[in-house]
Amino acid sequence: MEILKTDILVLGSGAAGLFFALKASRFADVLVVTKKKIAESNTYYAQGGIASVTLKEDSFERHVADTLEAGQGLCKREAVEIMVSEGPDRIRDLVNLGVRFSKTESGDSLALTREGGHSAPRIVHCRDVIGRELETALLDAVRANGRIAAREDCLAIDLVVDAGRRVLGCYALDRLSNRVVAVLARHTVLATGGAGKIYLYTSNPDVATGDGIAMAYRAGAEIANLEFVQFHPTCLYHSEAKSFLVSEALRGEGAILRNLDGETFMKRYDPRGELAPRDIVARAIDREMKKSGDKFVLLDITHKSGEWLKKRFPHVYENCLAFGIDISRQPIPVVPAAHYMCGGVRVDMDGRTDLEGLMAIGEVACTGVHGANRLASNSLLETLVLGERCAARLATEPRSAGVPADVDLVFPEVRDPRALETVILDHDWDLARRVMWDYVGIVRSVERLALARGRIRQILDTAERLYAEYGVSGDMVELRNIALVSSLVVASAIIRKESRGLHYVIDYPESDPAWRKDTLIKKEMESRREMP
Repeated sequence: MEILKTDILVLGSGAAGLFFALKASRFADVLVVTKKKIAESNTYYAQGGIASVTLKEDSFERHVADTLEAGQGLCKREAVEIMVSEGPDRIRDLVNLGVRFSKTESGDSLALTREGGHSAPRIVHCRDVIGRELETALLDAVRANGRIAAREDCLAIDLVVDAGRRVLGCYALDRLSNRVVAVLARHTVLATGGAGKIYLYTSNPDVATGDGIAMAYRAGAEIANLEFVQFHPTCLYHSEAKSFLVSEALRGEGAILRNLDGETFMKRYDPRGELAPRDIVARAIDREMKKSGDKFVLLDITHKSGEWLKKRFPHVYENCLAFGIDISRQPIPVVPAAHYMCGGVRVDMDGRTDLEGLMAIGEVACTGVHGANRLASNSLLETLVLGERCAARLATEPRSAGVPADVDLVFPEVRDPRALETVILDHDWDLARRVMWDYVGIVRSVERLALARGRIRQILDTAERLYAEYGVSGDMVELRNIALVSSLVVASAIIRKESRGLHYVIDYPESDPAWRKDTLIKKEMESRREMP
C-alpha cells in the first residue's frame, strides 16, 4: 500500500485550500489532495465578488452591522469583527497575486457594487467571473511554489485517527490506479467546500458532496448549525441548463423580480425589495411560485443596454444567450437552488476543530460569522481571512510534533467496482437528493422532516452496508457522504424548534429567544441516543 508523508495535508483545491497552502508554504511542505482536477471547485464558479470595506464613506462598523443583521442573532460578533477588519489586507494579498479586479472608469480605484443586505457598495469583483480569476491566480502561484505539491483525482475516504483522537492524515482513493493511499501529516486541513449536491437542484458543481463534513463527523469532530442551508434565489431555469447561477450582483445593479404576469412582488415581503437578504428573497420567490403554480419567476434587467450588460456581466450574458435568452431584451427565468452551507465543522477563528491535528477552513467550516444566514459575498472574504489565520497559527506549532513512526493503518478495501450494479447507487443517490429537496428545502414542516429522517436513514444504512460488503469506489464514497450529511442536516433541523434565518418551519413560524444558540451534533451523541 502506498504511504505518503508531508508536513501539512490540505484536502480541497478551492480558494480556501490554495490560499492557505501559499501562506503555509512559508514554513512547511504542503500537499494538496483534490478529488478531481485541481481547478474544479465551488470557487471557480463564483460570480459575485468579495465584500470588503474600501470606501471612506463606508466603515467596518457598518459591514459588521449588516453581517449581524443578516445572521439573525446567531453570528459571533468577535468572529465577524475579525473577518471584517482583516478583509482589506486580504484584498491587497490578491492584488499582489495578480487577481485582476474590475476598476472604475478612471482606473485609479477598485470598482464596487452592492448586493442584498449590504448598506453600502463594498463588493469588489472581476465583472461576473470572480471565481475564475481568483482560482487562476491562486493556481499560478501554487504551481510556481516549490514547497507545494498536488495530487489530483484522489478522493479522500476517511481521516486517520489514533487512539487519542489525534488526526494524522487521511485515506484516499486514487481514481486513476483504483488503489487506496494513506497520506500522513503533522496537520490536516479540511478545505473541501460545501454540500450543495445533497439537494436535487443546486448551484454547486458535482464535487460538492459534503465529504469534509462527513469525514470530520465520523472521526468524532463537532458539527454546528447544519440546518442553515442557503438557497440562492436566482438560478437559471432552463431544461438544458445545469447549475447555472445568475449573480446576485444583477439585483445590485437594479434587476427586478417579477411573476409571470409581469408584476413586481418583492416589496410585499420586505421594504428593501430585491436587495433584501437571500433568505427573504428565496422564500418570497418560493411563495410566489406556490401561489401561482408556476415553476419559475422572472429577473428583469432589460432597462440596461446590451453593450453595458456585455461589459459588466459577460458570463451571464453569454451563457443566457447560449440558451436563447437575450437578457437585454428578455427577462431571465429563475428559480432558487441550494447554494451554501452556513454550518459545518465547528472551528475557532484560527480554523482549529476539537480534534488535535485537524483544521477546517472555507465553506466546510463553521466559524460563527454567518449565523443563520450568510450575507452576500462574505464567503470568499471568510475563506481568505481564515486561510491566513490558520496558517499563522500552524506556524507557531512546535516543529518536533511529527507523525508517529508506528501509526496503525487499516486500509479500506478496494474491490472490483463492477461487482455492484450501478443502478443501486444511482437510485439511492437520486432518491436522497429528491427527499432533501421535497422535505428539507426552503420551507419545512415537522411532518416533512420526520418523513425525511426515516427515508434518509434507510439510504444511509444501505450505503454503509454496501460500503462494508463491496468496498471502496468513487460513487460509493460520495453516496455514503451525501447520505450522512443529509441525515445530519435533517437532525439539526428537527432539533431547532423555531424559524430563524434560512431555517423556516411552518409549525414554528416565529423566532424563539431560547434558541439563540448553536445546534451542535457529535457522533458520540448517537450512542447515547440523543440525536432525533
